[in-house]
Amino acid sequence: MLKPDRTASSADCAGFRRMFAPDRLTVGVFFPIEAFQGDEPTMRNQERLARRAEELGFAALWVRDVPLRDPSFGDVGQVYDTWVYLGWIAAHTDKIALATGSVILPLRHPLHTAKAAASVDQLSGTRLVLGVASGDRPAEYPAFGVDWQRRDLLFREHLEVIRTVLAEQFPRVHFSTGVMQGMVDLIPKPVGRLPILITGSSRQSLEWIAAHADGWITYPRPIERQAELVARWRAVAAVAAPGVFKPFAQSLYVDLTTDPDHPPEPIHLGFRVGRTLLLKFLFGLKSIGVNHVILNLKYGARDAGEVIEEIGREVLPKLDAPPAA
Repeated sequence: MLKPDRTASSADCAGFRRMFAPDRLTVGVFFPIEAFQGDEPTMRNQERLARRAEELGFAALWVRDVPLRDPSFGDVGQVYDTWVYLGWIAAHTDKIALATGSVILPLRHPLHTAKAAASVDQLSGTRLVLGVASGDRPAEYPAFGVDWQRRDLLFREHLEVIRTVLAEQFPRVHFSTGVMQGMVDLIPKPVGRLPILITGSSRQSLEWIAAHADGWITYPRPIERQAELVARWRAVAAVAAPGVFKPFAQSLYVDLTTDPDHPPEPIHLGFRVGRTLLLKFLFGLKSIGVNHVILNLKYGARDAGEVIEEIGREVLPKLDAPPAA
């Protein structure tokens, strides 16, 4: 077990460093790395694709937290439990960041979440970046005995508990489902300060998010609107934590065509496009201050392995170069 460093910041985490830096844009990919119909993927060859994404220079592999199948929602994520799957993928990779997008805090006991996150942080060599959210699938809540209308309150409470037990030894913590009186402790601790990103609004104000998170994950929008939101995030974060870099990340569904010059066509939360205009779009996001884009390949027409190969070879190497005139 690695010895915790009490002086470390979230920016010292290997996963955070691989994903984020000021004035830089990196690209990650959601599991399952496959295109599929319906709501349930095959989950074939994911370990091989994860290793290849790492080799090609993708910054992060992202998993979701979907405890129960709701067919009306249309997507069950990577099927397997978030924490079990992160452990599995951590054992099959070496350097790529491992991120959650996102753990549903109101549905999980905060001590279990904290222990699982610290365990992955330790076992992966600090590659975990913990994305959290309040949840967007109302059908799951009754099964866990959790009031959907209280998810914002539980989100704040559970996040505070997680932060406290990860940072302090034998803490005193009172919350709605438990109490720690300083006589027991949660182990392991993360090696440093575990990076935590908040997804969407999670029913909180942007000011609250900037004060309590190490970064923000949001959804794709027209680039003019996204530019306004990035600027607002930067302004709010500067007030909440002067001098501290707090990254801005977004998701994007992509159906990459074989024609590199294919013009964009809208799909759910993204577009069908060739690699030339995908690169141009990513340069646009970089220019407005987006730091990380998470690709979702669910609605693709091509084999996902071919897609990550093309993006890895033809798009990622050009992102750190100046855009073509």
